[in-house]
Amino acid sequence: MRDPWREAMRLALGEAAKAVPAGDVPVGAVVLDPGGQVLATGYNEREAVGDPTAHAEVLAIRRAAAKLGEWRLPGCTLVVTLEPCVMCAGALVQSRLARVVYGAGDEKAGAAGSLWDLVRDRRLNHRPEVIRGVLEDECSALLTRFFRDR
Repeated sequence: MRDPWREAMRLALGEAAKAVPAGDVPVGAVVLDPGGQVLATGYNEREAVGDPTAHAEVLAIRRAAAKLGEWRLPGCTLVVTLEPCVMCAGALVQSRLARVVYGAGDEKAGAAGSLWDLVRDRRLNHRPEVIRGVLEDECSALLTRFFRDR
């Protein structure tokens, strides 16, 4: 049986690896359309472009919206190697994504259940589904290697 989350997470891991040469934290993201097809991808580019908002999730969401010509992404899924931070969680709520799927949790800055749970805050008008721990070991290992090598 096909597991779309694992397949998409493997793509996100490939994106994450692209961040390393510029010294960016290796985080990768993929936005899937409602049928599970890849709409857009992204990886951290903060160091590469000197932009504090150039997180993998934000870049992938921007590219998906541009491809669709619409800022709303209903029915779409964000797959990301690291739990989104507050900024990225806000972006996924604002874009009306149906769900976020992430690999490694982030006890220091996670906003999808670890430190905060912004994406499921009942005070917000949109609350995406959260699926956590997909290929968690692989996602965590990539980050661990990056920070160990630094």
